[in-house]
Amino acid sequence: MYKITKAELTDLNQLVPLFDAYRVFYKYPSNVYDAEVFLKERITHAESVIYLALSKSGIAVGFAQLYPLFSSTRMKRLWLLNDLYVDEIHRGKGVSVMLIDAAKKLCMDTGACALTLETAKTNFTGNNLYIKTGFNLDQDHNYYEWTNK
Repeated sequence: MYKITKAELTDLNQLVPLFDAYRVFYKYPSNVYDAEVFLKERITHAESVIYLALSKSGIAVGFAQLYPLFSSTRMKRLWLLNDLYVDEIHRGKGVSVMLIDAAKKLCMDTGACALTLETAKTNFTGNNLYIKTGFNLDQDHNYYEWTNK
């Protein structure tokens, strides 16, 4: 019923509205123009890998964006699953699992040591999804952030 493809520049017209909706979901103001610029730069400079979930009719209904990182201690690449979003009317139909499976395949295909992500403790749906799809919750480490405001 759904198909996962790697996003190209020609997909921006379908990707941008999903990306904007994702940002709005996380309480950021809508900004379609900057969203397009941001995504175009990521794709053009191969700075991320973006997967699109397409409906049977070819309409994009979700996406996942991954960024490459490196682990010095393991001396290998790892991937950060930074963004995952599915349009509300397509949720609960396995689209998120398909996007995560594509991310896992990228990890394996590139010889990466891990696929990592973070989400809010209050994101109950996401937290259940990640456990369901084989992620382990790291309870041994603290994560800190310094923000340049």
